[in-house]
Amino acid sequence: MSIHDTRSAELEATWRDPPGLRGVLSAVNHKTIGRRFIVTAFSFFVAAGILAGLMRLQLMHPGNTVLGPDRYAQIFTMHGTTMMFLFAVPVMQAVAVYVVPLMIGARSIAFPRLNAYAFWIYLFGGVMLYGAFLLNVGPDAGWFAYVPLSGPAYSPGKRVDFWAQMITFTELSGLLEAVIQITTIFKLRAPGMTLNRLPLYVWSVLVTNFMILFAMPAVMLSSTALIMDRLVGTHFYNPAEGGDVLLWQHLFWFFGHPEVYFIFVPALGFMSTIIATFSRRQIFGYTAMVVALIATAFLAFGLWVHHMFATNLPELGKSFFTAVSMMIAIPSAVQIFCWLATLKTGRLVMEVPLHFVLAFFFILVVGGLTGVMLAAVPLDLQVHDTYFVVAHFHYVLIGGAVFPLVGAFYYWFPKVTGRMLSGVLGRWHFWLFFAGFNLTFFPMHVLGLLGMPRRVYTYPADPGWGALNLLSTVGDWITGVSFLLFALNVWRALARGMPAGANPWGAPTLEWATSSPPHAANFPRVPLVRGVAPLWLAEPYAGHVRGLADTQREVLATTVLDAAPDHRMIMPTPTIWPFLSAVATTMLFIGSIFTPWAVVWGTVPVAVALVAWFWPTRAETAEHLALEKRP
Repeated sequence: MSIHDTRSAELEATWRDPPGLRGVLSAVNHKTIGRRFIVTAFSFFVAAGILAGLMRLQLMHPGNTVLGPDRYAQIFTMHGTTMMFLFAVPVMQAVAVYVVPLMIGARSIAFPRLNAYAFWIYLFGGVMLYGAFLLNVGPDAGWFAYVPLSGPAYSPGKRVDFWAQMITFTELSGLLEAVIQITTIFKLRAPGMTLNRLPLYVWSVLVTNFMILFAMPAVMLSSTALIMDRLVGTHFYNPAEGGDVLLWQHLFWFFGHPEVYFIFVPALGFMSTIIATFSRRQIFGYTAMVVALIATAFLAFGLWVHHMFATNLPELGKSFFTAVSMMIAIPSAVQIFCWLATLKTGRLVMEVPLHFVLAFFFILVVGGLTGVMLAAVPLDLQVHDTYFVVAHFHYVLIGGAVFPLVGAFYYWFPKVTGRMLSGVLGRWHFWLFFAGFNLTFFPMHVLGLLGMPRRVYTYPADPGWGALNLLSTVGDWITGVSFLLFALNVWRALARGMPAGANPWGAPTLEWATSSPPHAANFPRVPLVRGVAPLWLAEPYAGHVRGLADTQREVLATTVLDAAPDHRMIMPTPTIWPFLSAVATTMLFIGSIFTPWAVVWGTVPVAVALVAWFWPTRAETAEHLALEKRP
């Protein structure tokens, strides 16, 4: 065995997760946690799709009785809650957990144990919500849970309490991931990867996570105030006692509209990555693209009131939010024109990921145009709470996020698994999804203009809505068939797919510089980066980092701006304590639904688990002392 083979074997043994059940519960490798995040998020996506199918089945004909009003209200709430809180935002962070360390040439993600804890919290929060739903205690006040409908007077019982605590679970996970990913991008980049050499996808992740840091505390505050109104008799939202029902809408939408961009901005990063690879040229206007991402983030915090145009707010104030709602189309347009310039001047390779990306242009333009229409107060007042709004946000969220996300899945699947998905099945998936999606949601624009309100479980035959609803239901079935083909494609690839090789697409970024699937340590030799598309350079690297230990989880920390070597540090080893800490936290959160004393007594097991988590072992202490003595 050569010296290089010996080093690779030592690195693999040092960085891999333990085998068996112990490894399942104690894993901290970012690729393991990323895969779990992605599989869990797509599992919730399937659940949300089934719930959507049940709703469309109920609305297929006037006066249908497949679902009663109570069960429909629960299914409607669970569908929206799952898509927004358990799928859309978590899956974008999940992809970043796996891909970003590879893209920036790092051996690990920052705070790997905290990363594992964030996953367990997310999983337990989703399981809690679906457990309540299966026990007929699922939330029924809509995924937005407007007060006073969700308050103690109009929603007795524990349904809304489970919803409010699910918010706490998922937003805690999201905030932790934001801290982890910002730190990773700022401090663990390979030497030479200055900020102006960051891949555009990494820029999109960085911008998104800064948005999360500022926006998510608002919804955590609003849900905490709601559960306190319900459980301990406070009156944050009770006008009779000095509260304000509009306070909920302000807090919720201050989070809720930036949340759309938590989903949309990473999708813009997928677009840039896939278009560059299959155009065989770097994205036109790199600096303009970065500035557009940052501008989108800033503007996203200035338009939450356009969800509240039907409330009794000053007309002058509404006009400012109308202006910002229209202005936010400008940075998106800048990026679209840069992508079109790249496609026009490149040499297109029409692989399946590019199909999903090209669909973005058509679908998002439709959603963007209706968004500009809804930014106008007079029109918004006419179509508010109708199916026109349902059509608009599905065009924006599915067209602007899910299509690029599925394209990214096809793009990075070979890197994660080492296998290629079938191009034939992929194209069938794309065309059925594209046709089914438009058949489902385009008729809803017309239904909204005809006056069909949202959130109704049935409707009379007189208004003539039946034919368009039947059309939407057929479109939903076609979409479901497309994803059955997608699942078949994934199963087939995992069972007997063609081996992928290290870089099957001829892509330019660093994740394709290592094997497929990647080594446990990502890079046996950490590269010195020369440009924004290093693998397309005649000499991809300026050299490699030397001096990192093979028998310890040692990484190189670099400076924020220039990615110059700063210091070495040892990453934590696998441990079961993040899992046990998540279990203790879950007990605290669920217990607090039934008694406020759970917050007091529940802190004890959480504190014990956290102390054990951070208590250094003798082996870890010896490793750190040895590191300090090395030159």
